[in-house]
Amino acid sequence: MEQNNFTTTIRVAASPEQVFNAVTNVRGWWSEELEGSTTQLNDVFLYHYKQVHICKIQLIEVVPNKRVVWLVLDNYFDFISDQNEWKDTNVIFDISSVYGGTQLQFTHQGLVPADECYPICHDAWTNYIQNSLYQLITTGKGTPNPREGGFNEELLKKWNLQPA
Repeated sequence: MEQNNFTTTIRVAASPEQVFNAVTNVRGWWSEELEGSTTQLNDVFLYHYKQVHICKIQLIEVVPNKRVVWLVLDNYFDFISDQNEWKDTNVIFDISSVYGGTQLQFTHQGLVPADECYPICHDAWTNYIQNSLYQLITTGKGTPNPREGGFNEELLKKWNLQPA
């Protein structure tokens, strides 16, 4: 049975290197509120958006100008009951040359329509990839979530997440 993982694709008049650099500049398109590095194999970073979403991610595959894969090590959403929905899923950025530029195929492998978070996560990922990352690549400025003032240690302890 096919899982129907969430996928979205953009095409840009940019080089694969420019797309790769934008993808790994996670603070430039997803959130300025990150702790840790987001560019090298085995880097681990923490993301959070208010008290709504917090997750710990590791880069498990990095092929310059071609592919980046994140593994979600831990995750918490304040709006769903099953906190395992994102755990052990892969977030995949496949970069390929196409006529006139570069294509980026984004897949959140394991994020499927049956998930409770799917409607919200679908809309959020669509916005981050189709708008913010696209803008970062094409104009040099994305629209990431702004910095909120740092990670709350109590929040990290509550969900048993440790800084990278």
